[in-house]
Amino acid sequence: MRASLFSAALVAALVGYGSTIALVLAAAAAVGASPAQTGSWVLAICLGKAAGSALLSVSSRVPVVLAWSTPGAALIAATEGVTMPQAVGAFVLTGLLIALTGTLKPLGRLVARIPDSIAAGMLAGVLLPFCLKLPAATQGIPALILPVIGLFALVRLRNPALAVLAALALGLAAAFASGLATLPPLRLPLPQLTFILPEFDPMVLIGLALPLYLVTMASQNLPGFATLRAAGYEPPVRAGLTVTGGISALIGLFGAHTISMAAITAAICLGDDVHPDRNRRWQVGLVYAAIWVGLGLLGPLILSLLAALPPELITAIVALALLGPFMGAATAAFQAPETRFAAAITLVVTASGAPALGIGAAFWGLLAGLAFHTAEQLRRPTA
Repeated sequence: MRASLFSAALVAALVGYGSTIALVLAAAAAVGASPAQTGSWVLAICLGKAAGSALLSVSSRVPVVLAWSTPGAALIAATEGVTMPQAVGAFVLTGLLIALTGTLKPLGRLVARIPDSIAAGMLAGVLLPFCLKLPAATQGIPALILPVIGLFALVRLRNPALAVLAALALGLAAAFASGLATLPPLRLPLPQLTFILPEFDPMVLIGLALPLYLVTMASQNLPGFATLRAAGYEPPVRAGLTVTGGISALIGLFGAHTISMAAITAAICLGDDVHPDRNRRWQVGLVYAAIWVGLGLLGPLILSLLAALPPELITAIVALALLGPFMGAATAAFQAPETRFAAAITLVVTASGAPALGIGAAFWGLLAGLAFHTAEQLRRPTA
């Protein structure tokens, strides 16, 4: 194997892990995960990504790299009143729905009928509240967070993919150097998987599993397949959905949320500099998988370092990490003139975070947007 395979896979894995691990921890906290369950969540999702990336890359001879659903983590972090067993039930159902989408064509066609702008409006509504927390976090510890924001802005001008990772590295160094965080004991306990018996609460399944399925499909899987196609590869669509969905259902039993096709990190692994022979470039998926196994095993050490950081810094890192996805979702939501109002309704209702009848706001935002879109379609004169 060429050294370039290792360097590309390492950068892709570190960008994917470092830029959104804080959001995964926020999601775990939102559903009341214990420290053991949080550790199991991180280990299971790392192993799931590793297994799926290796399996799909070898079977399809296409450089497939997987990611955890960042918008999905944001959706989970925004939920209220959901217990960990109920969340696990939603994770398992989400994985099964994704797998069924790859095997049942009618389900795939039904999802495809949801306008892209409304799906994007729901995603933007999920992400907006996290982005709005950045000013308050900055006011809390300006001496720490302002330099982090400044470095983020500078790095983003040259390499957007590394901006959040650079901001996190500076935040870690500055927090420990200034005494705002105390360095925990640096030890390497063996991480453990914790089985969690799922609880299938109908309201949670509607309010969390269904939106989690939709945002993962619309904002992760579809762009991931498009990224492969843009690089000149035929994406393994059916296998990709079946494998990622099946693995998601399995790791859900150990507390992990959904894995999916990668888009931004996948682009790092698809260029000519990775391997000049495009027919051998699939090997990067094996290296990527090995690195994610290593990150999973290092989970207890990494989580102990992050747990020592000030909450304001974690909030700021999460907000910075979601600015790019929010920009993309908002742009897609208002791109088509005929669905702009329905997308705006979806965004506003979702961003309100107000549940109703025990069902989360993301579901009601999607339902409101589809209702307005249907009404507008009915009142338009037919040619």
